[in-house]
Amino acid sequence: MDDLIEYRRSEVVAALSHALDLTEGQPIGHAGRSCLVGMRVGETIGLTSSQLGSLYYALLLKDAGCSSSAARLSEIFGGVDDLELKRAAKLVDFSRTSDAVRFVTGHAGNSRGLARSREIVAAALAFKRHGGEVVAARCDRGARIVEQLGFPGESAGAVRSLDERWDGKGRPDGLVGDQIPILARVACLAQHVDFFLTAVGREGARAMVRSRRGTWFDPQLADAFLTIGDNDRLWTSLATADAPDILAVHEPGEVTGMLFDDDLDRIALAFADVIDAKSPFTADHSRGVARAAVAIGAVLGLPEAEIRTLNRAALLHDIGKLGVSNAILDKRGPLTDQERLIIQEHPRFTEEILSRVAAFAPIAVVAGAHHERMDGNGYHRGINGDELPRDARILAVADVFDALHADRPYRAGMPLERIMGIMHADSGTAFDPQMVAALVECVDELVEDRTPAPREFALEAAS
Repeated sequence: MDDLIEYRRSEVVAALSHALDLTEGQPIGHAGRSCLVGMRVGETIGLTSSQLGSLYYALLLKDAGCSSSAARLSEIFGGVDDLELKRAAKLVDFSRTSDAVRFVTGHAGNSRGLARSREIVAAALAFKRHGGEVVAARCDRGARIVEQLGFPGESAGAVRSLDERWDGKGRPDGLVGDQIPILARVACLAQHVDFFLTAVGREGARAMVRSRRGTWFDPQLADAFLTIGDNDRLWTSLATADAPDILAVHEPGEVTGMLFDDDLDRIALAFADVIDAKSPFTADHSRGVARAAVAIGAVLGLPEAEIRTLNRAALLHDIGKLGVSNAILDKRGPLTDQERLIIQEHPRFTEEILSRVAAFAPIAVVAGAHHERMDGNGYHRGINGDELPRDARILAVADVFDALHADRPYRAGMPLERIMGIMHADSGTAFDPQMVAALVECVDELVEDRTPAPREFALEAAS
């Protein structure tokens, strides 16, 4: 029997939704604000309690598949900042040719003169050819993650159909009117309301809804939103939508519940997949680091509960990378000094994100210290071995081992002899010698296990 964890599911998911805001280039609290708007509209049109419960989690997790589009969009537009690209795209009606051309012209390419003109044409053609595929992949992946987390099929369906439009000009299936699931229609309206609220204010959001009534949005839903007056409590509640405990107050009663250990493991694993989808260079990296960390912990004889905690820290150690542009993460050439500084901030982002999640706060410092080194030459704090928690020293070894061992799009995984030569050479300076020695004991097992980690966390390595 799992131990009961005294955390509300809504608080954990709401807090982690901030990481999804980062990968979409949105201000922190976007998913929460969308949730409050959508729930208010859902209540106004008379959705059932069950539907409201499914809607609540669909809105918090609506961007679960969006990290998978980051690299492709950056590539299509010539290596530009995907976060800025996504942020700007939220305000564009791509069914209007003039708006689409203006967007591509304004964001494609980094060159000058004729070279940039060529880049703009190439981006426009690639965007027209592959844009639908990018949206479809994102929608499908988001729905799978929601299902993986154990939420209702209606929640997953809403996430998959989030970009459908009332007039049939949406993606991925071109559904029309009532063919679109009602929860997806509400979620589509709610997220666009927040895009425009944060960009141009309340009146701008209302004007957008009026102009898209009957084209983007179900007229009934548009009218329900437009009836919300200036003195309504909704506007006050939006100001605190970035606080998970406040947002949890709005969770429908039928779906409230406490979390078990297996639930937290499932959440950590799902968000590890979100993280690894951010870049093709890190596919399966979080799972690989978790495999190595758990194996090292087993060699050290750590108790089962501590290995379980270590596994979660490993799965979530790179969640801060969701806030880093793929123009930097996927850059094939050398990084500039400024780009290197941005990369070195991702452990800080990891610590900040996890610190906001009560259930994961105990692993925040450890997960955020995976690039610290024994001699103090790591980042983001630059602390030395005497100050590093044991689990951070394990993660440092597991992280580098997996990065060197795994195949990458630009190179095959390094031979084991070379990897271990690097680990031994840096033992005592970068890495804790005890952790390197533990890696040596389990490395053959890790090399043999090149398959993805199981969907459910298991403690076979500790037995």
